Amino acid sequence: MSTGMNGLPEGYISRPATFDDLDAVVEAINAASVKLVGNQMLTVEEYRSDWDLPAFNLEANTRIVVSPQGQVAGVLEYWDLNEPHIRYDVWGRVHPEHEGRGVGSHLLAWADERAKCSVDSAAVGARAALRSFVPSIDPAARALFEDNGYHLLRYTLRMVIDLDDNLPSPRWQEGIQVRTMQPGEEADVLRAVRDSFKDHFGYVESPFEQDLARWMHMIHNDVNFDRSLWFLALHGSEIVGMSLCWLKSFNDPELGWISTLGVRRAWRRQGLGLSLLQHSFAELYRRGKPHVGLAVDAESLTGATGLYLKAGMRPDPRHQISLYEKEVRSGVDLSTRSLEE
Repeated sequence: MSTGMNGLPEGYISRPATFDDLDAVVEAINAASVKLVGNQMLTVEEYRSDWDLPAFNLEANTRIVVSPQGQVAGVLEYWDLNEPHIRYDVWGRVHPEHEGRGVGSHLLAWADERAKCSVDSAAVGARAALRSFVPSIDPAARALFEDNGYHLLRYTLRMVIDLDDNLPSPRWQEGIQVRTMQPGEEADVLRAVRDSFKDHFGYVESPFEQDLARWMHMIHNDVNFDRSLWFLALHGSEIVGMSLCWLKSFNDPELGWISTLGVRRAWRRQGLGLSLLQHSFAELYRRGKPHVGLAVDAESLTGATGLYLKAGMRPDPRHQISLYEKEVRSGVDLSTRSLEE
């Protein structure tokens, strides 16, 4: 097969995405998901809210490859929205009908060029890197990243549990009250989440107002957001822990999802995380979910993986994710790497 000047087969074009491409892009993403795990990943409505996030510019931060027949053969998103501009997350898929034609390599080469612009805005003297979360069960995708200079950093696990009528009841510490998030508390919850995740591997502090703008956009625009599934543990007026749940995961309508489980450092090792899990399991089961899942760093600095095993969850190997990284500029690492930092 002959190739053009852009390294793609003759007749393929590469350009930024527009909102007019949404249907075709989602079709390509879902085709890749069906091939990999047997079910579709998302809907057009769900994906639209991502592209419509504050500060996400389609012209600068997306690239699609279109076949001669007009089909989207591949898509890549480039995420660098927040200061200190040291981490550049790339996420994309290649349509199964167009694998092996250089589409993925072309998209990653575009990301390399895009990163050169981001480095100009990075904090002085700080290390900057490209990152991507790649399905571990996709050997072709892993090879693609490795061939393009990325190295495997660590793994993210999907932990799942099957629910039934014999779920254990949570045991709350004295003085702890549990309720759902109320209107007007969004900023306070975000502060608690940020504080809880400072001990997460790779955490990078960013300006609060930038995070809040994206947080509020998600709350107001995500079609699956349900305030009554965001559970807060309070001691007096202080939010000391949270379990932020969704009625379904991004790629399985039967799987209830815990997107964020966090406990502030001073309240850890006292059973609060386990109680929040059990509370969430019970509510999602009451709403008809036979299973619940969440994602966790396999080498969690806070021991979260052990907590989930204790709660009766198990890893689902089909959904293990490999975190790949490619250094763009050497320097001081501003991200959390250990609990001693």
